[in-house]
Amino acid sequence: MDPERQPFSPSIAILSRGDAAARRDTTLQNSRFVHVFEALAAVGIEARPAIYDETFAEEVREQLLAVDGVLVWVNPIQDGRNRAGLDALLRDVAARGVWVSAHPDVILKMGTKEVLYRTRPMGWGCDTALYQTAEAMRAELPTRLGAGPRAIKRNRGNGGQGVWKVERLPTAPMIRVLDATKDAPEELTLDDFLRRCAEYFENGSVIDQPFQPRLSEGVVRCYMAGDRCAGFGHHKVKALVDSPAARSEAGARLYTSNADPRFQRLRRLMEDEWTPQLTSLLDIARGDLPAIWDADFMLGPVQADGSDSYVLGEINVSSVHPYPDEAPAEIARRAADRLQLKL
Repeated sequence: MDPERQPFSPSIAILSRGDAAARRDTTLQNSRFVHVFEALAAVGIEARPAIYDETFAEEVREQLLAVDGVLVWVNPIQDGRNRAGLDALLRDVAARGVWVSAHPDVILKMGTKEVLYRTRPMGWGCDTALYQTAEAMRAELPTRLGAGPRAIKRNRGNGGQGVWKVERLPTAPMIRVLDATKDAPEELTLDDFLRRCAEYFENGSVIDQPFQPRLSEGVVRCYMAGDRCAGFGHHKVKALVDSPAARSEAGARLYTSNADPRFQRLRRLMEDEWTPQLTSLLDIARGDLPAIWDADFMLGPVQADGSDSYVLGEINVSSVHPYPDEAPAEIARRAADRLQLKL
């Protein structure tokens, strides 16, 4: 066969954070992404693990430049580290022709809490405010608290870091705050709370949403592979829920396929309305949507026809794991479609 006519055999690296030992010892078989490796192989894509740490970033760069694409699973904040160095590396690799999912620029558009403010006119939106400075938060938050409890969220974070329920108390100027990573609320002055939030403004902003009273009924997570639904997760939460009875019901997330009859209305909204609106509003090309991402929804007010409304709580893009059993096959199809564009 003419070498110039040989069929294209794409390769992908699956990148996650780890130390030198993990970089040395991680294989396709012992990786937590083993099912993604298997799904990629099933569609003809050679995949290999890539472990990242700032101490051997240049080695990782060379590894990524040798493949056609990279699927990235790295939290925005983890063990005191952020993604600043990694994002610069990924931008460089992408500029040299490697497909990166999710690309750091796409993460900044849809994977930070600011997306809640930018998409507030959409059907999943609510009365959302954006504070760029602590001074703006000090000036505007008290008025909003007059209408009821608020959910305060730092722009970038994961695992409930920088997420609070805040409500006004009759004993002004005290407020009641509940950290999403803690079990018990505290009573503070507004100035004390602002001091706790000060670091959020060092390189970002703060989002302010109405607290959703139906949060205790659970959160529905819709998993997406590009613009198609890849399954659902549903669980009762204890974060920001201060009712002992509701907290006692909190449990593990239960995963189901995209055919789950309970969530077909949400699936149609996501695939047919909200994802196209999202990409248009944020100027994201359909082909640049992440291979795997998810949207967390709280239940909003019951509508006139008796159906539930949904309020977006956050979009996760940086490190979506775990996920429904059906998701790896959807990720592989997404990757195959995207790499085909390079032929």
